[in-house]
Amino acid sequence: MTTPSDLLRAKLNLETAQLAWPELERHFARGDVIKVAIGVDLIDAALHMAENDAATVQAWLADGRIARAELSDAEDWHARQPMFWAVVVAPWVLVQEVVKELTA
Repeated sequence: MTTPSDLLRAKLNLETAQLAWPELERHFARGDVIKVAIGVDLIDAALHMAENDAATVQAWLADGRIARAELSDAEDWHARQPMFWAVVVAPWVLVQEVVKELTA
């Protein structure tokens, strides 16, 4: 049986896209960018935020799994120009840097 969370997860997954830093700069300037640590499922983070799961979101903020992007992040991203996976959970834009796989 499909639950409302399953439907929301599918919707968020479909709304996820890859963006370059210049496309995120204006969102950063408004203070709307939340960075999601590598290793944390971006859709899980978005789902918890969309469902107002305050306990999980607070725990993840406390242990650094998610955090509001800071000026040092923006400076780093501007210098390196990485790509991001991004999904909107209004008013937030959750981003996770695309990990480049090493080839042997």
